[in-house]
Amino acid sequence: MRETAPLRDPAIELRLWRQFLVLAETLHFGRAAQQLAMTQPPLTQAVQQLEQRLGVPLFARSRRSVALTPPGAALVEPVRALLRQAAALAPLARDAHAGETGRLQLGFVSTVGFDRLPGWLRRLRELHPGMSIELREATTDVQLAAFAQETLDAGFVLHAPGRPPESPLSLERLSIGVEPLVLALPAALPWAAARRLKVAEVLAQPLVIFPREIAPSLYDAVLAFYHRHGATPVIAQQAIQMQTIVNLVSAGLGLALVPHAVTLLQRPGVAYRPLPAALRPDAPQCETSLLWRVPATPAVARFVAFVREHL
Repeated sequence: MRETAPLRDPAIELRLWRQFLVLAETLHFGRAAQQLAMTQPPLTQAVQQLEQRLGVPLFARSRRSVALTPPGAALVEPVRALLRQAAALAPLARDAHAGETGRLQLGFVSTVGFDRLPGWLRRLRELHPGMSIELREATTDVQLAAFAQETLDAGFVLHAPGRPPESPLSLERLSIGVEPLVLALPAALPWAAARRLKVAEVLAQPLVIFPREIAPSLYDAVLAFYHRHGATPVIAQQAIQMQTIVNLVSAGLGLALVPHAVTLLQRPGVAYRPLPAALRPDAPQCETSLLWRVPATPAVARFVAFVREHL
């Protein structure tokens, strides 16, 4: 038996592995060379070179037959897998460049989670299954801090219409939409189910609201609304999450002005009502925006384009 040289260089070209696999599948130098679009002598030399590099014989040859040795047989499936992986590299790179794959760290305020976000995520998985999205529910101020720390790529935030959060960072913005604020009332109030709500009764109720630092422009818009109507709200309680605000309303601590999307969150003891007609002309509204860092990664650009298309 011909002796082979010990393995010196572990870096073996894919060309040699491809030639090995074709020969292993055909067990015929002539047919293998034909499939590889080469002549038989160079194929013989390539197989010998591979055996020398590995330090083991891969084929047992005779005048009439070619057979795999145990080391050769052991390599067939791993080499198939290696060549499949190698063939997938170029499409993988193209998909990553196009945003079809990649990881997206996405922040969101709870109101988006009540309404559009679940459907968008479901559709996004169908269209771009290679994208990996890491969700993080967080208020606007927490998201801005995460942008600064580069631990967030994009995020849905809440603010007063036309007054997005201020940031020293380079952030792009896409408006998702504007919606009215509606009343979340304790259902136990005698007039909560009245056909017409009275302005004085609404404005006199204690107010449950979020802290100013998490959405300054929206907080200021709510207080300015009260002041325009000659009232100063008594802030009964503050809470960060809309779910908590609604729960506090259900406990009877006061009423709240919440985005219309929150009405999808049903809680016993809470009645959602529009503001009295006399208060609606200048009633506060809220806007949801998608923010993202620039320059955008391909995955972020793909997500922004998806959202823009599905608004």
